Amino acid sequence: MKNYETVFILTPVLSDEQMKDAVARFKKVLTTNKAKLINQEIWGLKKLAYPIQHKTTGFYNLFEYEAEPAVVDVLETEFRREEQIMRFLTVSLDKHALEYNGKRRKGAFNKKDKTEAKEEKAA
Repeated sequence: MKNYETVFILTPVLSDEQMKDAVARFKKVLTTNKAKLINQEIWGLKKLAYPIQHKTTGFYNLFEYEAEPAVVDVLETEFRREEQIMRFLTVSLDKHALEYNGKRRKGAFNKKDKTEAKEEKAA
């Protein structure tokens, strides 16, 4: 089994509930194919770097999971069939990426240095 990370963008015309239903549907594809979901993040509505299908925003989502390579093919086939998906990208994670993601989940990169926080207050 290998570790993967998939980021996908859903169309912004969906309601919050429709977006969550779509994410749950793709999560079910992973779990029914015996993938172990490590982390799931809904980043929300974000501005795109460039227009896709005449849209400038989209709902960003991330799945980090452990699975067989065939599961990635199944998931990406489901993404291609779904009109709600604007873009997706799946990346195989090496040991350095796994270490980084573990630290990121624990919030190691969100903490501000005390001197930086004091400087911001003084400004």
